[in-house]
Amino acid sequence: MDLNQWLDHQQRQHPDAIALGLDRVRDVAHRLGLTQPARHVITVAGTNGKGSTVAFIEAIARTAGLRTGAYTSPHLLRYNERVRIAGMDARDEDLVAAFERIEAARMQGVELGGEPIALTYFEYGTLAALLLFEHSGLDLAILEVGLGGRLDAVNIVDADVAVITTVDLDHQSLLGDDRETIGLEKAGIMRAGRPVVLGEIDPPASVLRHAYRIGAAAIRAGCDYLIDALDDDDAAARWRWREPGWQIDLPDPALAAPAQRANAAAAIAALRALDIGIGDEAIAEGVRSACIGARLQSFDRDGVQIVVDVAHNPQAARELAAWLAAHPSRGATWAVFSALGDKDLVGIVAPLREPIQSWWLASLHDTPRGLLAAALAERLREALVGTNVVLCDEVAQALSTACTQARPGDRVLVFGSFHTAAVALRWLGEV
Repeated sequence: MDLNQWLDHQQRQHPDAIALGLDRVRDVAHRLGLTQPARHVITVAGTNGKGSTVAFIEAIARTAGLRTGAYTSPHLLRYNERVRIAGMDARDEDLVAAFERIEAARMQGVELGGEPIALTYFEYGTLAALLLFEHSGLDLAILEVGLGGRLDAVNIVDADVAVITTVDLDHQSLLGDDRETIGLEKAGIMRAGRPVVLGEIDPPASVLRHAYRIGAAAIRAGCDYLIDALDDDDAAARWRWREPGWQIDLPDPALAAPAQRANAAAAIAALRALDIGIGDEAIAEGVRSACIGARLQSFDRDGVQIVVDVAHNPQAARELAAWLAAHPSRGATWAVFSALGDKDLVGIVAPLREPIQSWWLASLHDTPRGLLAAALAERLREALVGTNVVLCDEVAQALSTACTQARPGDRVLVFGSFHTAAVALRWLGEV
């Protein structure tokens, strides 16, 4: 089978698209003989900011000359984006070879009457990444949690440093209905006696209690390390990261959201906790150069600004609203919006109700969790009352029509899910 056939096959091997738990993936990892994927491991969890934090860690480490592997999800345009080795996406043939080994391991004993181990799509991908990393001679593996933390497949690996970026409401049906419960799930990536970086100024008490209970060394934003805005004439140094006895002046990240300084700061704290001697120049260059798609990614089409973002929960929408407020458009701001049915749609739309004048609601067809435009409009009927709402059958159609009607100086914001952002990037020719 080629890569696409393997991915189709994986979708059919477990009755549930999401099935949290470590037993299945740990059993297959044992059969594969997996140990540690690299000399050092950093695991990153959080409601938002995980992918950006991984990108900062990877960019800084690679600038310092370390050989890195990064595992992230979901992907935007190609599955291969999920597994990067030395900054390069994994090749189809390498992923296929890993999947063949995983399939043989999960089917082990079936010919003698045993049952195959049913793996989810995400578990296949996690095991493939760990296999490829283990055989690549890595100095550092950076693993992004897919959902939660305690029962996420990447948690079969004991991280040298854990990072929890933010804790907010998302995936409540699986993780819990409040920040304290969700925080405890994310805290499951901590290990006794090892550092955990907490990227929020005010993390849930459950996270702090768990760190104290198991003896993890908490490194807290706003306490153990600080971020200072700089007000001087040096355009290259716009903010400062500092801890007792050491500080560094840094350029603003190329990544645009207000939270990106906090994400970069957490990445620096994680690498400092590893104590592997990364120099100041590598930190500054890594912060400046780190990039990741569809995080306030901006394009110009005949004077119309198109901004693509993966914001898909209320916390991310608040960050998006803060960025819009700080960067007002010369003209009108319109939104192309589509989303998954299990999201808090009203909570996502509420912070953006004022800055957006017109809403183009589009159907999502490429995922069973996607909503059709009519269902999306019905769920947002009260939230968008009094605004101009247009329904479209495709994200690409909505974006094309909005751009046709927009005038120079207007802005079109495309957001709501990774699927939405991916369609927009393809339409924009970013494949």
